[in-house]
Amino acid sequence: MATNFLVHEKIWFDKFKYDDAERKFYEQMNGPVTGSSHQENGASVILRDIARARENIQKSLAGSSGPGASSGPGGDHSELLTRIASLEVENQSLRGVVQDLQQAIAKLEGRLSVLEKSSPAHRATAPQTQHVSPMRQAEPPSRKAAPAPAPAAAAEDDEDDDDDIDLFGSDEEADKEAVRLREERLRQYAEKKAKKPALVAKSSILLDVKPWDDETDMAQLEACVRSVQLDGLVWGGSKLVPVGYGIRKLQIQCVVEDDKVGTDLLEEEITKFEEHVQSVDIAAFNKI
Repeated sequence: MATNFLVHEKIWFDKFKYDDAERKFYEQMNGPVTGSSHQENGASVILRDIARARENIQKSLAGSSGPGASSGPGGDHSELLTRIASLEVENQSLRGVVQDLQQAIAKLEGRLSVLEKSSPAHRATAPQTQHVSPMRQAEPPSRKAAPAPAPAAAAEDDEDDDDDIDLFGSDEEADKEAVRLREERLRQYAEKKAKKPALVAKSSILLDVKPWDDETDMAQLEACVRSVQLDGLVWGGSKLVPVGYGIRKLQIQCVVEDDKVGTDLLEEEITKFEEHVQSVDIAAFNKI
C-alpha cells in the first residue's frame, strides 16, 4: 500500500542529481570553490551579471544619444535661420508702413501750407465784399447835388422817382395776390369742413325701473316709461327681471345723444310717474 501511494505521488526523487550538475557547471565557469563560500560565489555571479547589464544599457544609451547630440546643433541652427528670416520679413513690412505714414504726413503738411497761404488773402478780400452796398451805388447823383438843381437834373430825378414807385407798386401787387390766394384757400377749407357731417356723441343706457310692490301693473309702468319722449332719446328693448317676493323690475334699453339728453333729466322724467315708479337706477352705461 505504501509503494502504491508513493507511485502516484509527484515527488522529485532525483533533485540531488540536478543540484550536483548545477554546481559542477558553475565550478567549471568560475573555478572550484569550497562548500562554505558556495552561496557567496552565487551572489557574486548575480552581481557580475547585473554589472554587465548596466554596462550594456549605458553603451546602448550612449550610442543612441550620439547621433541625436550631433544633430542637435544643426536643428538649433536651422531654427535660428528661420526666425531670422521671419524677423527680416517683418522688418521689411514695418519699413513699408513707416514709409506710407511719412508720405501721408508730407501730403497733410503740404495741404496745411496751401490753406495757410490762401487764408490771409481771403481775410483781406472779405472786408471789401462786406462793405459794398448795392443800394448806395444805385442812388442817383442828383440826390447829392445842390438844393437848387438844374431842370435836366430835376427831370432825371422825377424819372427815377417814377421807377421807384413802379417797383414798390409791383411788390404791393404781389403781396395783394398772395393775400387773396390765402383767403381763397381758407374759404374753400371752411366750406369743405362745413359740408362734412359732424360726429354726434351717443350713449347706450340700461335702466332698472322698480315698482312699489307686486301688485303694480308692469305693462302700465312700461307704457308710462315709453311715454317719455325727448329730442335725442330712442327707446329700445325691455324685459321683466324678478327681484324677490313676487316683485319684478322693468329693465329697459335706450340710446341718447349726450349733448341733448342727460341721465339726470331722464331719471327726473321717469320718476314723475309716482303711482307706478318707486326708483330708477342705471344698470349699464356705454359710449357708442
